[in-house]
Amino acid sequence: MAKKTKYDRTVEDLGNIVFLEHLNVKAPDQRLSTIFYVMGLGLTRDPYLVTGINNMWINCGKSQFHLPTGPAQVLRGLTGLVIPGREALLERLEMVKDDLAQTSFMFSEKKDHVEVVCPWGNRFKVHEPGPKFPGMMLGMPYMEVNAPKGSSSGIARFYEEILDTPASAGKTSATVSVGPGQKIIFKETSKKLADYDGHHVAIYLANFSRPYEKLLKLGLITEESDQHQYRFLDIVDLKSKKPLVRLEHEVRSMRHPLYAREHTNRNPNISNRVYAPGHQDAVYASAPVSL
Repeated sequence: MAKKTKYDRTVEDLGNIVFLEHLNVKAPDQRLSTIFYVMGLGLTRDPYLVTGINNMWINCGKSQFHLPTGPAQVLRGLTGLVIPGREALLERLEMVKDDLAQTSFMFSEKKDHVEVVCPWGNRFKVHEPGPKFPGMMLGMPYMEVNAPKGSSSGIARFYEEILDTPASAGKTSATVSVGPGQKIIFKETSKKLADYDGHHVAIYLANFSRPYEKLLKLGLITEESDQHQYRFLDIVDLKSKKPLVRLEHEVRSMRHPLYAREHTNRNPNISNRVYAPGHQDAVYASAPVSL
Protein backbone atom coordinates (compact mmCIF):
# COMPACT_ATOMS: atom_id res chain seq x y z
CA MET A 1 0.00 0.00 0.00
CA ALA A 2 1.11 3.54 -0.71
CA LYS A 3 2.34 5.42 2.32
CA LYS A 4 -0.30 7.79 3.67
CA THR A 5 0.66 11.46 3.69
CA LYS A 6 0.12 13.33 6.93
CA TYR A 7 -1.13 16.85 6.43
CA ASP A 8 -1.05 19.78 8.83
CA ARG A 9 -4.64 20.88 8.35
CA THR A 10 -4.22 23.92 10.60
CA VAL A 11 -2.12 25.58 7.89
CA GLU A 12 -5.31 25.95 5.85
CA ASP A 13 -7.24 27.77 8.58
CA LEU A 14 -8.19 31.39 8.10
CA GLY A 15 -9.31 33.78 10.77
CA ASN A 16 -12.15 36.24 10.52
CA ILE A 17 -9.95 38.71 8.61
CA VAL A 18 -10.02 37.30 5.09
CA PHE A 19 -8.05 39.93 3.17
CA LEU A 20 -5.71 42.90 3.58
CA GLU A 21 -6.97 45.06 0.72
CA HIS A 22 -5.05 48.33 0.76
CA LEU A 23 -2.75 50.75 2.50
CA ASN A 24 -3.84 54.39 2.27
CA VAL A 25 -1.14 57.07 2.54
CA LYS A 26 -1.58 60.61 1.25
CA ALA A 27 0.97 61.84 -1.28
CA PRO A 28 1.43 65.49 -2.29
CA ASP A 29 2.45 65.01 -5.93
CA GLN A 30 0.79 62.53 -8.30
CA ARG A 31 3.53 62.97 -10.87
CA LEU A 32 6.13 61.75 -8.39
CA SER A 33 3.75 58.97 -7.28
CA THR A 34 3.49 57.82 -10.90
CA ILE A 35 7.26 57.88 -11.33
CA PHE A 36 7.81 55.85 -8.16
CA TYR A 37 4.94 53.33 -8.09
CA VAL A 38 4.39 52.84 -11.83
CA MET A 39 7.72 53.52 -13.50
CA GLY A 40 9.96 52.43 -10.60
CA LEU A 41 8.22 49.57 -8.83
CA GLY A 42 6.47 48.55 -12.06
CA LEU A 43 2.97 48.47 -10.56
CA THR A 44 -0.25 49.49 -12.32
CA ARG A 45 -2.58 52.43 -11.82
CA ASP A 46 -6.14 51.17 -11.59
CA PRO A 47 -7.62 52.07 -15.00
CA TYR A 48 -11.27 52.02 -13.90
CA LEU A 49 -11.66 53.71 -10.51
CA VAL A 50 -10.32 56.99 -9.11
CA THR A 51 -8.56 58.10 -12.29
CA GLY A 52 -8.50 61.87 -11.71
CA ILE A 53 -5.87 64.10 -10.12
CA ASN A 54 -7.18 64.01 -6.54
CA ASN A 55 -6.34 60.38 -5.81
CA MET A 56 -4.52 57.43 -7.32
CA TRP A 57 -5.13 53.73 -6.77
CA ILE A 58 -2.14 51.52 -7.52
CA ASN A 59 -2.74 47.80 -8.05
CA CYS A 60 -0.32 45.27 -6.61
CA GLY A 61 -1.77 41.86 -7.36
CA LYS A 62 -5.04 41.67 -5.46
CA SER A 63 -4.06 44.49 -3.07
CA GLN A 64 -3.67 48.21 -3.63
CA PHE A 65 -2.07 51.43 -2.49
CA HIS A 66 -4.46 54.36 -2.19
CA LEU A 67 -2.68 57.69 -2.61
CA PRO A 68 -5.01 60.67 -2.11
CA THR A 69 -3.42 64.03 -2.90
CA GLY A 70 -2.48 65.80 0.33
CA PRO A 71 0.27 66.29 2.90
CA ALA A 72 2.52 63.22 2.90
CA GLN A 73 1.65 60.36 5.25
CA VAL A 74 4.13 57.69 6.26
CA LEU A 75 3.38 54.23 7.62
CA ARG A 76 5.18 53.77 10.93
CA GLY A 77 6.96 50.68 9.72
CA LEU A 78 7.26 49.15 6.26
CA THR A 79 5.35 47.21 3.63
CA GLY A 80 6.49 43.89 2.20
CA LEU A 81 5.85 43.32 -1.50
CA VAL A 82 6.28 40.41 -3.89
CA ILE A 83 7.32 41.59 -7.36
CA PRO A 84 8.86 39.18 -9.88
CA GLY A 85 12.13 39.96 -11.69
CA ARG A 86 14.71 41.52 -9.37
CA GLU A 87 17.07 42.60 -12.15
CA ALA A 88 14.29 44.34 -14.03
CA LEU A 89 13.15 46.00 -10.79
CA LEU A 90 16.65 47.32 -10.11
CA GLU A 91 16.89 48.65 -13.65
CA ARG A 92 13.57 50.48 -13.27
CA LEU A 93 14.59 51.98 -9.93
CA GLU A 94 17.91 53.10 -11.41
CA MET A 95 16.01 54.66 -14.32
CA VAL A 96 13.85 56.88 -12.06
CA LYS A 97 16.71 57.91 -9.75
CA ASP A 98 17.34 61.27 -11.40
CA ASP A 99 13.65 62.22 -11.50
CA LEU A 100 13.40 61.53 -7.75
CA ALA A 101 16.79 62.98 -6.81
CA GLN A 102 15.41 65.81 -4.65
CA THR A 103 13.19 63.48 -2.57
CA SER A 104 13.65 60.77 0.09
CA PHE A 105 13.81 58.10 -2.64
CA MET A 106 16.53 55.48 -2.32
CA PHE A 107 17.01 51.77 -2.88
CA SER A 108 19.57 49.11 -2.03
CA GLU A 109 19.93 45.42 -2.89
CA LYS A 110 20.06 42.94 -0.01
CA LYS A 111 20.57 39.19 0.00
CA ASP A 112 16.90 38.19 -0.14
CA HIS A 113 15.13 41.46 -0.97
CA VAL A 114 15.46 44.99 -2.29
CA GLU A 115 14.93 47.84 0.18
CA VAL A 116 13.16 50.84 -1.31
CA VAL A 117 12.06 54.19 0.10
CA CYS A 118 9.37 56.26 -1.64
CA PRO A 119 9.77 60.01 -2.31
CA TRP A 120 8.14 60.83 1.07
CA GLY A 121 9.76 58.20 3.28
CA ASN A 122 7.50 55.15 3.11
CA ARG A 123 9.66 52.03 3.29
CA PHE A 124 9.33 48.76 1.36
CA LYS A 125 10.98 45.38 1.23
CA VAL A 126 10.52 43.87 -2.22
CA HIS A 127 10.89 40.09 -2.54
CA GLU A 128 10.97 37.72 -5.47
CA PRO A 129 8.20 35.10 -5.62
CA GLY A 130 9.23 31.89 -3.90
CA PRO A 131 8.51 29.29 -1.21
CA LYS A 132 8.40 31.98 1.48
CA PHE A 133 5.29 33.41 -0.19
CA PRO A 134 3.44 30.36 -1.59
CA GLY A 135 0.93 31.04 -4.33
CA MET A 136 1.86 34.72 -4.70
CA MET A 137 3.55 36.06 -7.81
CA LEU A 138 2.64 39.71 -7.20
CA GLY A 139 1.15 41.12 -4.03
CA MET A 140 1.32 42.51 -0.51
CA PRO A 141 2.15 39.63 1.87
CA TYR A 142 2.90 41.62 5.00
CA MET A 143 3.24 44.91 6.82
CA GLU A 144 5.54 45.64 9.71
CA VAL A 145 4.17 48.24 12.12
CA ASN A 146 6.18 49.87 14.90
CA ALA A 147 4.75 49.38 18.40
CA PRO A 148 5.78 50.41 21.94
CA LYS A 149 7.83 48.14 24.18
CA GLY A 150 5.78 45.57 26.05
CA SER A 151 2.73 45.82 23.78
CA SER A 152 2.94 42.55 21.83
CA SER A 153 0.81 40.32 24.04
CA GLY A 154 -1.90 42.97 24.33
CA ILE A 155 -1.98 43.52 20.57
CA ALA A 156 -2.26 39.78 19.87
CA ARG A 157 -5.07 39.43 22.41
CA PHE A 158 -6.96 42.37 20.86
CA TYR A 159 -6.98 40.82 17.40
CA GLU A 160 -7.85 37.37 18.71
CA GLU A 161 -10.69 38.45 21.00
CA ILE A 162 -12.11 41.46 19.14
CA LEU A 163 -11.52 40.63 15.46
CA ASP A 164 -11.61 36.83 15.83
CA THR A 165 -8.44 36.24 13.84
CA PRO A 166 -5.34 34.17 14.72
CA ALA A 167 -2.57 36.18 16.35
CA SER A 168 0.55 35.23 18.27
CA ALA A 169 2.91 37.17 20.51
CA GLY A 170 6.65 36.68 20.78
CA LYS A 171 9.08 38.49 23.06
CA THR A 172 9.19 41.63 20.95
CA SER A 173 6.52 41.26 18.25
CA ALA A 174 2.94 40.25 17.53
CA THR A 175 1.93 38.55 14.28
CA VAL A 176 -1.65 38.82 13.05
CA SER A 177 -3.27 36.83 10.23
CA VAL A 178 -5.03 39.22 7.82
CA GLY A 179 -5.72 36.95 4.84
CA PRO A 180 -4.34 34.01 2.85
CA GLY A 181 -0.56 34.47 2.93
CA GLN A 182 -0.95 37.93 4.50
CA LYS A 183 -0.01 39.19 7.95
CA ILE A 184 0.61 42.35 9.96
CA ILE A 185 3.64 42.15 12.23
CA PHE A 186 3.75 44.62 15.09
CA LYS A 187 7.41 45.08 16.04
CA GLU A 188 8.30 46.60 19.38
CA THR A 189 10.77 49.46 19.39
CA SER A 190 12.38 51.42 22.20
CA LYS A 191 12.39 54.54 20.01
CA LYS A 192 9.65 57.13 20.37
CA LEU A 193 6.95 56.51 17.79
CA ALA A 194 6.42 59.23 15.21
CA ASP A 195 3.16 61.11 15.60
CA TYR A 196 0.32 59.23 13.94
CA ASP A 197 -0.55 61.07 10.71
CA GLY A 198 -3.83 59.42 9.64
CA HIS A 199 -2.73 56.62 7.28
CA HIS A 200 -4.94 53.54 7.31
CA VAL A 201 -5.30 49.93 6.20
CA ALA A 202 -8.40 48.27 4.77
CA ILE A 203 -9.43 44.74 5.74
CA TYR A 204 -12.37 42.47 4.93
CA LEU A 205 -14.15 40.37 7.56
CA ALA A 206 -16.17 37.19 7.17
CA ASN A 207 -18.20 37.92 10.32
CA PHE A 208 -18.69 41.66 10.07
CA SER A 209 -21.14 42.33 12.90
CA ARG A 210 -19.63 40.48 15.86
CA PRO A 211 -16.37 42.54 15.93
CA TYR A 212 -18.49 45.66 15.38
CA GLU A 213 -20.51 44.96 18.53
CA LYS A 214 -17.32 44.37 20.54
CA LEU A 215 -15.67 47.53 19.21
CA LEU A 216 -18.84 49.54 19.84
CA LYS A 217 -18.99 48.30 23.44
CA LEU A 218 -15.39 49.46 23.94
CA GLY A 219 -16.17 52.86 22.41
CA LEU A 220 -13.67 52.32 19.60
CA ILE A 221 -15.85 52.86 16.50
CA THR A 222 -14.71 56.14 14.91
CA GLU A 223 -16.76 56.13 11.69
CA GLU A 224 -20.06 54.59 10.64
CA SER A 225 -19.15 54.70 6.95
CA ASP A 226 -22.10 52.87 5.37
CA GLN A 227 -23.92 49.53 5.45
CA HIS A 228 -20.79 47.65 4.37
CA GLN A 229 -18.07 49.53 6.26
CA TYR A 230 -16.99 51.05 9.56
CA ARG A 231 -13.69 52.24 11.03
CA PHE A 232 -11.75 52.07 14.27
CA LEU A 233 -8.52 53.78 15.23
CA ASP A 234 -6.98 52.39 18.41
CA ILE A 235 -5.75 48.93 19.37
CA VAL A 236 -6.20 48.76 23.13
CA ASP A 237 -5.20 46.63 26.09
CA LEU A 238 -8.36 44.72 26.92
CA LYS A 239 -7.58 44.73 30.64
CA SER A 240 -6.75 48.40 31.19
CA LYS A 241 -8.59 49.71 28.09
CA LYS A 242 -5.57 51.93 27.43
CA PRO A 243 -4.40 52.39 23.81
CA LEU A 244 -1.42 50.27 22.77
CA VAL A 245 -0.87 51.52 19.23
CA ARG A 246 -2.84 53.60 16.75
CA LEU A 247 -3.53 52.30 13.24
CA GLU A 248 -6.82 53.15 11.59
CA HIS A 249 -8.63 50.12 10.17
CA GLU A 250 -11.18 50.54 7.40
CA VAL A 251 -13.29 47.45 8.06
CA ARG A 252 -15.39 46.05 5.22
CA SER A 253 -17.82 43.18 4.89
CA MET A 254 -17.59 40.52 2.20
CA ARG A 255 -20.80 42.04 0.76
CA HIS A 256 -18.92 45.28 0.07
CA PRO A 257 -19.21 46.11 -3.67
CA LEU A 258 -15.41 46.15 -4.04
CA TYR A 259 -14.76 42.78 -2.39
CA ALA A 260 -12.72 40.47 -4.67
CA ARG A 261 -12.86 42.96 -7.56
CA GLU A 262 -10.55 41.87 -10.36
CA HIS A 263 -7.48 44.12 -10.66
CA THR A 264 -5.61 44.92 -13.84
CA ASN A 265 -1.88 44.23 -13.39
CA ARG A 266 0.28 44.99 -16.40
CA ASN A 267 3.54 43.26 -17.16
CA PRO A 268 6.06 46.14 -16.79
CA ASN A 269 8.53 44.38 -19.08
CA ILE A 270 6.19 44.81 -22.06
CA SER A 271 6.34 48.12 -23.95
CA ASN A 272 5.41 49.48 -27.35
CA ARG A 273 8.97 48.69 -28.47
CA VAL A 274 8.95 45.17 -27.09
CA TYR A 275 5.42 43.88 -27.42
CA ALA A 276 4.25 40.28 -27.43
CA PRO A 277 0.50 39.62 -27.74
CA GLY A 278 -0.87 37.72 -24.78
CA HIS A 279 1.92 38.77 -22.40
CA GLN A 280 0.83 42.26 -21.36
CA ASP A 281 -0.79 41.18 -18.09
CA ALA A 282 1.18 40.24 -14.97
CA VAL A 283 0.24 36.97 -13.31
CA TYR A 284 -0.36 37.49 -9.59
CA ALA A 285 -1.27 33.96 -8.56
CA SER A 286 0.94 30.97 -9.25
CA ALA A 287 -0.22 27.94 -11.20
CA PRO A 288 -2.08 25.26 -9.23
CA VAL A 289 0.14 22.71 -7.54
CA SER A 290 -0.09 19.21 -9.03
CA LEU A 291 -1.32 16.65 -6.50
